[in-house]
Amino acid sequence: MLPFLSGLEFLAQAPAPAQPQAPAAWMQILPMVLLFAAMYFLMIAPQRKKQKEHEKMLKSLESGDEVVTTGGIFGVITNVKEDRFVVRIAENTKIEIGKGFVQTVVKKAGAEKK
Repeated sequence: MLPFLSGLEFLAQAPAPAQPQAPAAWMQILPMVLLFAAMYFLMIAPQRKKQKEHEKMLKSLESGDEVVTTGGIFGVITNVKEDRFVVRIAENTKIEIGKGFVQTVVKKAGAEKK
């Protein structure tokens, strides 16, 4: 026959519940690494590609190209300086704009008209 055990003695003899294992250090860092990689491929890489294309476009501009500025002004480049363009926006009206403010090229100087 089993000896009578009080409630406290029974609990003291019962095996302790298994302690949860601490996850490995790399398992804690993995979500952050995956989040950074996702941010890079979704945000940083496309922005860098777009910036490189814009710089390539700016280097190819020459006199006679029709452009649009970031402010929405249409004009024709009449002179290319080291850090800016001289743009004719109307008859007898020329302005100088920084190279970075040219948004798009409407028409290249050598392009054929259709």
